Amino acid sequence: MSCFAETQGALVWRRGRETLRIEPWGRDSLRVRAVPEGDVMDQPAWALQERPADAPASRAAVTITDTAATIVHGAIAAEVGQGGQIRFLRSADRSELLAEEPIHFIAPPARHYRLVPGADHFWLEVRFRAYDGERVWGLGQHQHGRLDQKGCVIDLIQRNTEVSIPFMLSSRGYGFLWNNPAVGRLDLGHNLTRWTAESTRQLDYWITAADTPAAIVERYTDVVGRAPLLPSWAAGFWQCKLRYRTQDELLAVAREYRRRGLPLDVIVIDFFHWTAQGDWAFDPECWPDPDAMVRELDTLGVRVMVSIWPTVNPDSVNYSDMVQRGLLIGSDRGNPAHVLFWDTGFKHKVYVQFYDATHPEARKFIWEKARDSYYRRGIKIWWLDACEPEMYPMDPENARYHAGSGAAVGNIYPLMHSQTFYDGMRSEGETEIISLCRSAWAGSQRYAAAVWSGDVPSTFEALRAQVVAGLNIGLSGIPWWTTDIGGFREGEAASSAFRELLVRWFQYGTFCPLFRLHGYRLPTHDLCGADNEVWSYGDEAYAIFRDLLLLRERLRPYIMEQMGKASHTGAPPMRPLFFDFPDDARCQAVADQFMFGPDLLVAPVLAEGARSREVYLPAGTQWTDAWTGRQIDGGCTLTAPAPLDRIPLYLRNGATLPIRG
Repeated sequence: MSCFAETQGALVWRRGRETLRIEPWGRDSLRVRAVPEGDVMDQPAWALQERPADAPASRAAVTITDTAATIVHGAIAAEVGQGGQIRFLRSADRSELLAEEPIHFIAPPARHYRLVPGADHFWLEVRFRAYDGERVWGLGQHQHGRLDQKGCVIDLIQRNTEVSIPFMLSSRGYGFLWNNPAVGRLDLGHNLTRWTAESTRQLDYWITAADTPAAIVERYTDVVGRAPLLPSWAAGFWQCKLRYRTQDELLAVAREYRRRGLPLDVIVIDFFHWTAQGDWAFDPECWPDPDAMVRELDTLGVRVMVSIWPTVNPDSVNYSDMVQRGLLIGSDRGNPAHVLFWDTGFKHKVYVQFYDATHPEARKFIWEKARDSYYRRGIKIWWLDACEPEMYPMDPENARYHAGSGAAVGNIYPLMHSQTFYDGMRSEGETEIISLCRSAWAGSQRYAAAVWSGDVPSTFEALRAQVVAGLNIGLSGIPWWTTDIGGFREGEAASSAFRELLVRWFQYGTFCPLFRLHGYRLPTHDLCGADNEVWSYGDEAYAIFRDLLLLRERLRPYIMEQMGKASHTGAPPMRPLFFDFPDDARCQAVADQFMFGPDLLVAPVLAEGARSREVYLPAGTQWTDAWTGRQIDGGCTLTAPAPLDRIPLYLRNGATLPIRG
């Protein structure tokens, strides 16, 4: 009796208790699911949306013989042997893209399951062959400072500054999504590639093949969703600090920006503006008339973003109701407290819990509170901080969500938290939606989630790490990304060294998809930090910041053009050189430059005291120095001058962007 069958256009393999199903899922793409016993489950879809209508099962060809079976779908094919081992091939020439690799020639096999004691879930490991010369990009946002992550070990867990998006783009011409929100690990070794889930009910991954990185990202975002069009005002400048304590202080800053004739599109109300965590309401002592505040800011052309934390203090007016209705994340053992933190009106830290974003009723509850306290006052931009969620200690197997155990589903929390506010805004008829999130998962962008890189330190080392972090998260499907310009932690406001760092970071930030100044500047007091406006760092820095603000304004039509492309194709506005120049092999090794759209090459200055830097200009086109007008043939490395007031910029093939005004 054959172990292979064709079922509704899918290739199915069964042996013993294990069932494997491979089916078309999007252009040139296959979805692979397997269970150690029983039948493959259809739900949940996790990151994947419903199978795209443009890829019906009838377009796949399944061939079954006595010893093997093959499914071909566009540019990709999968070959399965009698033992169930899979090889993925290019359809055109049958060359190998990726293949499962058994742990040992005797046992266990490439797909290895182990029952979790006391549960109906399994620990799961899948091993794939390693390939010499392969480069791996994507995988969310990490602080290891590497663009190519081959050789890295990646924890599949959400942490402050570490955003787990389990999609990788390979230089071998495939993209791979681990469609599983379980806590786990990815080993990108030189002898194997290994994906591990600590607790799951089935194997689920997706793979695509294409000739270019841009085509791979397009096919990936076809199936997980794309960001809507960025609201035009969001392409401007966002002012923030830790923190504006009062309504009067916030208004004074916005008025000063206007008095100086400086661009300002968004100003931010950070944490502790509330009465208590979980009230989701303004403290009337510090914010006595938020309606009047929003009206005045509107006349100044400035929008308000407000910080929303997912935490609930036991003293909150909503706590008892949420406990009674099961809207908070629970614990399988011990007390259900998740983190010890400060709160308004307390002289000591208090234990708080997180609401359960995987619970539909909890999402509705949170939105209704935000709607009544903020939205109805005209506040429509949401800062979703601490949404990993940031628990101490990190003990995911002890967390109990509506959707399952934390070990099995915890990584999806930030996606569903952003869905809370996206669905809420849509229910009010809003179409211009954006939430700034500290974490994300595969597909978060479809819920209008922007991501920033979290509480990174104020150092040149951190700045260098942000460049590759932003490039990799863009390749992971998130086109809206930013950093705290200057870093978040340990920046001495009066220090000349910090001011140099801030200038270089501001230059870099001018060419990030979102442009936002934030940080916890020293010296601090009352969890506020020192002043952090562009005029706070001396005349020399201010003159540079002012010029960069005006440059960003001139570039906004170009930026919005790139945002339109991101919404349409998934192409991130900020991307590595190889994205636009896939035929230039040298571009794959360049990790400290990037393209901002197709026409502008950006080479940020990433070392203290540097007044020049080396720049590689990709081959196959001509480049123009945006500052001097000098024309240069591509395919060369040059030393670019970089005085403190200049970031090296190059225009591609006669592009005429308004760099110099």
